[in-house]
Amino acid sequence: MKRIISLAVVGLATFGTLALGAAPASAATQPVRQAAPVSSAVPAAASAPQAAAPAATSAVSVSASPASPQPKGPKGPGGPGTDTVTIDLNGVNGKPSQSIVMMLGLTVLSVAPAILLLCTSFTKIFVVLSITRNALGLSNVPPNQVLAGLAIFISLFIMGPVASQVNDNAVQPYLKGEKSVSEAVAAAEPSVREFLTKHTRKDDLALFTKVAGDKKPANAEAVPMTTLIPAFVLSELRSAFIIGFVIYIPFLIIDLVISAALMSMGMMMLPPVTVAMPFKLLLFVLVNGWGLIVTSLVGSYQ
Repeated sequence: MKRIISLAVVGLATFGTLALGAAPASAATQPVRQAAPVSSAVPAAASAPQAAAPAATSAVSVSASPASPQPKGPKGPGGPGTDTVTIDLNGVNGKPSQSIVMMLGLTVLSVAPAILLLCTSFTKIFVVLSITRNALGLSNVPPNQVLAGLAIFISLFIMGPVASQVNDNAVQPYLKGEKSVSEAVAAAEPSVREFLTKHTRKDDLALFTKVAGDKKPANAEAVPMTTLIPAFVLSELRSAFIIGFVIYIPFLIIDLVISAALMSMGMMMLPPVTVAMPFKLLLFVLVNGWGLIVTSLVGSYQ
């Protein structure tokens, strides 16, 4: 019985202690309940920016008002609403600018080898000089550079009148601004065409006309340059081979005489070319061979 009473007393004491400890916690909840109105103020504060939003929107709409419409020109090139770029080859005074002249000069230098080979007497002269060197039995003397340089200067000598006409009729008027590029080319073409036509065989011209499938031209001026230039080159090669054959005959006779003499003396092991070369050089020098060849080449264009 005493134990039961003692347990009841301990239980009451424990319940009282728990009640006293829970009282401050319940009191702490009161500020929270009092602070509840603060949460109600939050929507009010949040509604403030929403209320100010229409004013900001109206301000933006005023500042972003479209500008006055710009007039638009008609579509197409040359209209006021489009940007055009023009390139003029002439300078301030109508003369070609220095940059254009330099560009044209570099262009001419780049195509100069083709022009020199196909539209002048260079091909014929160089082939004849090469055949003469081979007829003498000299493979590298004179060297190719010397033969090419000699052929270039002989070609300049032959083409002097044509170059003067092209300079007077086309180059100088263009540099002075009196003619455009197309007019200068048209003015230079007759002189070159006359030279090419004069030294082109009719058979070669007819051959290329037939190959091209064109009709027979009425006159020389009606022949296109694409047909005239290859026909001229073919005629030059034909003439060069004919001249080379004539040059080869005296040296061939010397080779035959030297070979027969060596065979008669039983010196079959001695190369005839080695013995014949001094006689060829002596004959070529005595008759002034280079002078005769150059004279015949220049005379073939007069």
